Amino acid sequence: MSEAALSTHGGTVRRRRMDNWRVTPWLYLAPAVLTLAIWIYWPLIDASRLSFYEWNMLPTTPQTYVGWQNYINIFALPKFWQALWNTGIYIIGLLPIAVLIPLAIAIYTHDLPARARNFYRAIIFVPMIIAPVVAAAVWRWLLDPGHGMVNEAITLFGFRPVRFLQDPKIAIWTIIVITGWKLIGFSTLILSAANANINPSLVEAARMDGASKWEIVRDIRLPLLRSTVLFLVLMTILLGAQWSFAYIHVLTGGGPLGATTNIFYILWDFGFSSLSVGWSSAAAVILFLGFGVVAFVLFRLMDRYSFHDN
Repeated sequence: MSEAALSTHGGTVRRRRMDNWRVTPWLYLAPAVLTLAIWIYWPLIDASRLSFYEWNMLPTTPQTYVGWQNYINIFALPKFWQALWNTGIYIIGLLPIAVLIPLAIAIYTHDLPARARNFYRAIIFVPMIIAPVVAAAVWRWLLDPGHGMVNEAITLFGFRPVRFLQDPKIAIWTIIVITGWKLIGFSTLILSAANANINPSLVEAARMDGASKWEIVRDIRLPLLRSTVLFLVLMTILLGAQWSFAYIHVLTGGGPLGATTNIFYILWDFGFSSLSVGWSSAAAVILFLGFGVVAFVLFRLMDRYSFHDN
């Protein structure tokens, strides 16, 4: 074979290899991309389309185009604004339980012996592995105003039974506490892992310089945990009200008097209780756009205020 033929053959092989290198990464990404397209983006596009139609989900019923009427009806509905207000209360109420308390636990139990530390982590993580419906059923029994163990304990101290799930002023805070009880173990483990990942030489250097425990926490641990804290704040704001859905559905059904409903529950209520797909889809689009703006702002804050030791 001549030198020209060898050169041509070598160039062809190199081109084939380059083509394979370009195609191979997309083959690895294809399953994830298809999953996102089928389960995330296509439902979102279809929900956006259905938000302009009136339909009751029956295959034999035609879809009637109503334009922006679904959005107009939702914004004129007092129940929607109540659910939006309650969503904000859920987020504000969950932030201390899902972020601040786990942060304190992670920091101040870091120096425990390994066996004691693993034991408390196992205990605090137990609520996370319990199915929400099962946990809700147990809480319903514990908080029963007549014979629940919580009210039985309250009456032992001479107080009247508390209607945790029936009083409109207390019910939403009860759901918040139960949801926080579910999440506190997850947040504690995340923060404990981030705290354990801090370079020990930084802490030792601060101790040699005479820094107190509080000064080490304030000047070393908290700045280095900032990115993890911001991540948990992001998760709580975007998903906190959604995590409470199972407890609302099982314990209160959005009541009493709509006191515990939120934007996620009203979305489900429109779609599966009243079978108003247009209203449910419009609420979903409003939810997506609203939380999309919030997520954008939070990600910008994370990029700006995150701090790393490298």
